[in-house]
Amino acid sequence: MKRRKGLFLVMTGATFWGIGGTVSKKLFQQYALDVNWLVTTRLLIAGLLLLSVQFFVKDRSQILGVWKNRKAAFQLLIFGLIGMLGVQYTYMASINNGNAAVATLLQYLAPIMIMVYFILSKQSVLTRKDLLMASLAFIGCFFLLTNGSFSQLSVPPLAIFWGIFSGLTAAFYTLYAVPLLKNYDSLVIVGWAMMIGGVALSFVHPPWQMDFKSLTPETYLYLIFVIILGTMIAFWFYIESLQSLSPKESSLLGSLEPLSAVLSTVFWLKESFGIFQWMGTACIIVMVLLLALNKDPSTKMNQLSKNEKPLGIS
Repeated sequence: MKRRKGLFLVMTGATFWGIGGTVSKKLFQQYALDVNWLVTTRLLIAGLLLLSVQFFVKDRSQILGVWKNRKAAFQLLIFGLIGMLGVQYTYMASINNGNAAVATLLQYLAPIMIMVYFILSKQSVLTRKDLLMASLAFIGCFFLLTNGSFSQLSVPPLAIFWGIFSGLTAAFYTLYAVPLLKNYDSLVIVGWAMMIGGVALSFVHPPWQMDFKSLTPETYLYLIFVIILGTMIAFWFYIESLQSLSPKESSLLGSLEPLSAVLSTVFWLKESFGIFQWMGTACIIVMVLLLALNKDPSTKMNQLSKNEKPLGIS
């Protein structure tokens, strides 16, 4: 029963994450919501809710305890401003300029970027499996962004720029968080990081600067889904799944995120996907699955997965 619960939690969380991106696109496209306002509001509310869960369910002393350690407090500020805010904003900007499917798949290039970092910093050696995963990522991106054409892009350049940047910030987010997550609960670290990012972006677009009278009941429902289900609940479910599943199993089932983003984009928003884009999608999902199934305990990427915590990056 415990394992079944874990499977349900991780699959539900990953699906909520993927669909949350598509719902965000609906808010940008149909209701003309400002991307800065949505990211600010999403971060502040989801961060507050995650810290509330920590306060009522887990060790509440860590909520303020992390700020009493000068080194940890500085790392948390950097993580919140560059890691959390960076990955959240770039992901939403890619969705705003393109669609959730492409944005999510480009963000899933982060493992390849981490692999390249480890190889360049001589913390790992290049293997045949690394070459296979890199090839799948390259071929997948080519098909996804061009639909097989050498002469034109099938995705707006700005969507590609923000999507690749989202992958870079997601890689930084993953690597930089490891020391913090060894000493503090992930709810504390991610909750505060969201609050820090939300407060910082509030100087660009304060959350109260919104014509709330223009928002329809349907808009509020979509906002609730993105903030509560697509961010806070999705992250919480993923984190709870680690109580009964291994990090590798959770990571493997987390590949439902790009799949749900693609399917909801195509079948709900009715955005067309060419045959080569489906092939590209398949390549990237296979790459994620190969990474999750990697059984070599000597690699740096696998060592990182031993301390893996849910990212909640989308």
